[in-house]
Amino acid sequence: MDEKSSDNMGKLYVIGVGPGASDLITVRAARILAELDVIYTPTGKKGAKSLAHSIIEEYLLAETKVFTYHFLMKADIDAKNAVWDEVAHSLQEEVSDGRKVGFITLGDPMLFSTWVYLLQRLVSTQMVIPPWLEIVPGITSFSAIAAAGTMPLAMENQTLAVISCTASETTLEQALLNHDCLVLMKVYSHFPLIRNLLQRHNLLEHALMMADATLPGEQCWRDLTTLPFSEKDCRQELSYFSTILINKNWQLSR
Repeated sequence: MDEKSSDNMGKLYVIGVGPGASDLITVRAARILAELDVIYTPTGKKGAKSLAHSIIEEYLLAETKVFTYHFLMKADIDAKNAVWDEVAHSLQEEVSDGRKVGFITLGDPMLFSTWVYLLQRLVSTQMVIPPWLEIVPGITSFSAIAAAGTMPLAMENQTLAVISCTASETTLEQALLNHDCLVLMKVYSHFPLIRNLLQRHNLLEHALMMADATLPGEQCWRDLTTLPFSEKDCRQELSYFSTILINKNWQLSR
């Protein structure tokens, strides 16, 4: 970014908008959203409306400009880098022009978020955080799931692991063996594998799954043995936003 007087610089706010319900954003996030000149919203499908944008739409001023970017999930790394480079450059230009800029993410910006790839491009090679950047934390989906499912994430000396089900079977199984409590994110088409692992280690009665937490279509399963999903069924019937919580010291009521 070109050097400018700090008086002329804008600011970039990276805002976690929570798991889905619009009243689960923080007070700080709501205040900042109402002050923005421009906001950048991500979407996973080209042409689709951004879920993150729909969550915070009511908090924006009518004159706030909205830009939606399609972040490629399955493209090759060169294509992904091109999009990340473009968005990072645009954010820098907006701030350099003195605007208050927002970039929103589901959940919390620092957990399994596309934002982190932009952060890598915005910090210096010495990893100095720019003074015009503020990251606003958000409620994670698994915090909302634990509350809705009345299931503790972790207690006392228990260890807690948060892991994506896109990891290898070996990695997932080692996590199940090494930790007392787990959050398994991005279950989606991996459910048959996860259920088999839970059954192998006698953990089915200590696990619950929730999809689309806090959204109108929220679903909760407290007995994973009853779900007949094959891998094909999962792709058709399970939401991308499906998460399993496990607590080895907490047996679920059915």
